[in-house]
Amino acid sequence: MIVLVRHGRTDQNRRGVLLGRADPSLDATGRAQAAALAAAVPTMLDGRGPVAVVASPLRRTVETATAIAAALELPAETDERLIEMDYGEWDEMPLAELAPEVWAQWRRDPDFRAPGGESLAEVQARVGECAADLLERAGDGVVIAVSHVSPIKAAVVWALGGEPMLAWRLRVDVASITRIARGPVLVGFNQQVR
Repeated sequence: MIVLVRHGRTDQNRRGVLLGRADPSLDATGRAQAAALAAAVPTMLDGRGPVAVVASPLRRTVETATAIAAALELPAETDERLIEMDYGEWDEMPLAELAPEVWAQWRRDPDFRAPGGESLAEVQARVGECAADLLERAGDGVVIAVSHVSPIKAAVVWALGGEPMLAWRLRVDVASITRIARGPVLVGFNQQVR
């Protein structure tokens, strides 16, 4: 099984900006959420042993993964394939500043990308490969993967055998947990941790 964890909150998340490859730390709320996730994740393993804690290399995910890994007495590893979508020139742009016609095009075209960025189709391809590898690595145990909103949505779309545009119909909150079992089968989605 893969337990997908979205990192705790950053100030940029609080302000509602596109947060891709920018690398802020967790804010005070995010650090509290990471501690809550560290307490909650061990209860969501369905009696299976934890195999690994793997995170995107960005600071907000590494900080969250480090708290979880310490609770499980495992090292925190990184995997580039779990990194957030690259928003290119739009990284850290307030969502409200996106023109309505740009937003509409993005929501209907899986190959659309911000200038210098990455498309939903590209995120889907790299995360689908990563999810398959992590599920195989988990075997009868659990791999905890700490990532971001777009990769977690892509992993869910992969598990459901859907098209990349299905991601627009999913909501993944900060400090939430999503679980995918062998099959792949979605067994839990966007479970809130407080």
